[in-house]
Amino acid sequence: MSHTQRTLIRGAKVLGGPARDVLIDGETIAEVGAGLTAGGATVVEAEGRVLLPGLVDLHTHLREPGREDSETVLTGTRAAASGGFTAVHAMANTFPVADTAGVVEQVWRLGLASGYCDVRPVGAVTVGLGGRQLAELGAMHDSAAGVVVFSDDGKCVDDAVIMRRALEYVKAFDGVIAQHAQEPRLTEGAQMNEGVVSAELGLAGWPAVAEESIIARDVLLAAHVGSRVHVCHLSTAGSVELVRWAKSKGWQVTAEVTPHHLLLTDELVRSYDPVYKVNPPLRTERDVLALREALADGTIDCVATDHAPHPHEDKDCEWGAAAMGMVGLETALSVVQHTMVDTGLLDWSQVADRMSTRPAAIGRVAGHGRPVAPGEPANLTLVDQDHRAPVDPAAFASRSRNSPYRGLELPGRVTDTWLRGRATLRNGALV
Repeated sequence: MSHTQRTLIRGAKVLGGPARDVLIDGETIAEVGAGLTAGGATVVEAEGRVLLPGLVDLHTHLREPGREDSETVLTGTRAAASGGFTAVHAMANTFPVADTAGVVEQVWRLGLASGYCDVRPVGAVTVGLGGRQLAELGAMHDSAAGVVVFSDDGKCVDDAVIMRRALEYVKAFDGVIAQHAQEPRLTEGAQMNEGVVSAELGLAGWPAVAEESIIARDVLLAAHVGSRVHVCHLSTAGSVELVRWAKSKGWQVTAEVTPHHLLLTDELVRSYDPVYKVNPPLRTERDVLALREALADGTIDCVATDHAPHPHEDKDCEWGAAAMGMVGLETALSVVQHTMVDTGLLDWSQVADRMSTRPAAIGRVAGHGRPVAPGEPANLTLVDQDHRAPVDPAAFASRSRNSPYRGLELPGRVTDTWLRGRATLRNGALV
C-alpha cells in the first residue's frame, strides 16, 4: 500500500458540523480550518461528506488461525477498512483457541502484516473455551500483543467461581472480561428467540432470561471484586434495564449492541432463511426499540459488529444445521445511520462517540477514538451520508457473504479511510 505524505481533505463536515479542511501531514493531523492550502498534497474533495475518527470494533471474528475458509486476518481487515474501521478486536474462538501468548501474538503479527487496520487480539478467559480452567491471562497481557480484553465469546463463562477468578486476575492490570451472556442450560437446542414466533414455527425457543440471568450475576460479581466487565451483544429490553441499574450504582460495567439487533426482529425467521440465524437471536420489536433508546442515552456504550463470517455451505442449508452468525463490518455504519441518525436518535458526533471513542476506551486502544484535531493521529473515516444503494454482498471485501441485508437499501457509504495518515480506502476502493 502506498503512503501519502500529505493529504488535504477539503470541505468535510467534521463530526457532522460545519465544513472544514483537514490537513494530514505524515501520520498526524496538522491543521483543521477553512481555506487551507498545501502544495504537493493529495487533495480529497469531501464537500457534503462527514468526517469521523476511525471506527473501532470491539467484537470481530477474523477466524484465523484455523477457519481461513471463512475469513483471514487479511480479508477481515480489508473488510474493516471498507467499513471505515481503523482498529478491530479479534475474538478468541479460533482453531487453535487464542488462549496462549503464542496464538495471540500470531494474530497480532498477522494484523501488522495486513496493514489495513490495527488488530487487537482478544484472549480466551478459559483454556480451550472450556469454561473450567483459567487461560494464561497474565502471559497474554505481557506478550507483544498486550492483551487487555478477554472473552470466551461463542460460549458463556457460566461457572460463577471461574468468572469471579477471572475478574480478580485482570483487575491487577486493568483488564476487562467481555461476557457472552448465555445460560447454557436454558438454551439447550435453542434455535431462535422464545416468543410468539417460535411457538408458531415450532422451533425451540431461546428465552430472554438466559441472557439476563448471566448479566445480573456478572454485574454483581464485578461490583464485589471491583473489576471491569463488558457485556457482549446485548439483545433484550431486560438486559438494558440490568445494565442501566448496574451503572446507576457506579459499577464498572460497559455494554455493546450489534447493528443487526438495532434493526432486525425475529419476525424474519418466518422465512426459515438461515441468514437470520444468529447468537444471540434476533428478538422482538420491543427489544429493538429498547436497544435503540439505550444506545441513544448512553446506557449501551457502543456498537460492535460481531462480524461472524461463514462459508456458504455452513449457511446455505436447512435452518437447524446452519451456523449462527452474520457478517457486519462493511454495513455497520450504514445500519447505524439508518436506525439512529436518520431517526434523530443520534447525531454524527454521538456516532463518533459510540463507534470510536468509547470502544477505544473500553479496549484501551491507544491512538484511536481521538478528536479530529491538530496533533492527533490521522485515523479517519469519510462518509457520504447522502448515498443510498441496495446492499450487494458480492462486492464485499470479506471472504464470506452471509449478510442479512442483501438487497436492502441502506443509507451512507464509507468512501475513504486513513490509518495513521495512510489511505487504506480511497474513493470506495481499497488501496
